[in-house]
Amino acid sequence: MGRYNAASKTIAPLYIMKLDNVKKLHQKKYRQELGHCLVEGEHLVLELEKAAQNNPALNASKLYVTPAYQDWSTRFEKQDVTERQMATIAGTKTPQGILAVVPMAAIQPEQNNTLAAVYLHEIQDPGNLGTILRSLAWFGGVRCLLSPGSVDPFNPKVIRSSMGAVFHVPMELDVSIDTLPERFAKIGCLDMDGEPLSSPEFKACDCYIFGNEARGVPRDKLEALNAKPFTIPGVGLIESLNLATAVNLSIYERQR
Repeated sequence: MGRYNAASKTIAPLYIMKLDNVKKLHQKKYRQELGHCLVEGEHLVLELEKAAQNNPALNASKLYVTPAYQDWSTRFEKQDVTERQMATIAGTKTPQGILAVVPMAAIQPEQNNTLAAVYLHEIQDPGNLGTILRSLAWFGGVRCLLSPGSVDPFNPKVIRSSMGAVFHVPMELDVSIDTLPERFAKIGCLDMDGEPLSSPEFKACDCYIFGNEARGVPRDKLEALNAKPFTIPGVGLIESLNLATAVNLSIYERQR
């Protein structure tokens, strides 16, 4: 449980990492094996550099740039590549010509256990996680806990959809749902029969649990957590809200 732990991994030093290995970082097993992930595109690299101002460990990142970005001023080590080489290591069809390889052990902000938490149980969609992280970064004051079996937050699709929020939101990985009662005094969840989010009790929670996009959170788990149910009022013309939308509305209500 906790931040990415590189202690038991064989971390490939960036100065000897070949382009073939950089390309492999699109796959989770190689990210775990090599201890690095990809950050692609001008905006995300700028967010990475901004985060490195407060997190010096990120200065171990390395940039790969095409001739269009050869004059890019950066705090990171930089390697020139051809446009053809960039096309082989980038994950987008039309790469901008700049990407970074980042040590995963450095990417997460320091933990702050006084913050409220959003707990995501076995969520699978990279876009959902990225959007949730982006909202948490916007509103602030909330960290993100991910259960075992959830989508990898270092997946390039998560990083892209988070618009760089992954560098700013405190995260814990592989947090068992069974450990929540010993860590949090009052846990809230969403349920069609719950009290409205405007209830004062909603803001009193210090952990909010959200489930898998298709299955939600098992009922027996919610009962064991003694989770307080709340609902997002609506006219009910559709069955439910998208997971990311539900989280975003909940955090907005909590912070306003």
